Amino acid sequence: MNEEKNITVRTQKIKKNHIRGKLIFFIILSAILLLVAVFARYLCPYDPYAQNLLKAQKPPSLAHPFGTDRYGRDMLSRVIIGSTTSIFATLVLVAVITVFGTAIGMICGWCGGKTDTLLMRISDLFLAFPGLVFALAVAGVLGGGVQNAIIALGAISWPKFARLARGLTMSQKNSPYIMAARLSGCSTFKLLVKHILPNIAGQILVTSVLDIGTMMMELAGLSFLGLGVKPPMAEWGSMISDGRVMLQTSPWMVLAPGGAIFITVLIFNLLGDTLRDYMDPKQRN
Repeated sequence: MNEEKNITVRTQKIKKNHIRGKLIFFIILSAILLLVAVFARYLCPYDPYAQNLLKAQKPPSLAHPFGTDRYGRDMLSRVIIGSTTSIFATLVLVAVITVFGTAIGMICGWCGGKTDTLLMRISDLFLAFPGLVFALAVAGVLGGGVQNAIIALGAISWPKFARLARGLTMSQKNSPYIMAARLSGCSTFKLLVKHILPNIAGQILVTSVLDIGTMMMELAGLSFLGLGVKPPMAEWGSMISDGRVMLQTSPWMVLAPGGAIFITVLIFNLLGDTLRDYMDPKQRN
């Protein structure tokens, strides 16, 4: 029996170390993406906005590894500089909907009654429409642009976090440690921020990280349809839109930004999956 128990313990340790190693690996890859986005201006081999029609639509070569677009701009430089807009706009969007949705959900879960009913019906109103269609309508009314695209997608995305936080808060508010904190004289704000929030932050963080890839795709979709960034700003979705009419003659104009989106979304999705496994004891047994 002791030998079987030791084998089980060793197996669990191996699984735990494997998950930890994967998590560190994907954190490093994500950090590299963020560093590229931060220092994009210094990493570009050419001016990403400099036009040279003599070099228009040149295929990939040693001088231009990703080729050039129809204005002769270096695609590698535009993909690198486009990471700043694409990645940081996505992170800002995810941060906004996470904070706002979590705050609303915690208020609903804690207060209950009419407050809960009113705010949840408002969230149902946003969920009643197809997400991207509603975002297109909001972005169209606001007139496009990165800020308006973030507002449009934020309007349809916060209810997910509100419902998650509401359910987690309701499961925690009657716990013995909350009762003890109440008896000690803690205010409602302190109970929510110092006691409940730390206990529900793990699941919300995992959901937030997993949502990065989805939000990046939707931001790229709005830019593809002309409701995101304004020309000549480089952004991966708008770059795909610019090159789609020349897909057969100059496929690198679409493949370069499309590949950047694919790799970035893949890394953040794998990071979210690994983080979920790491924070869920059942996944490590």
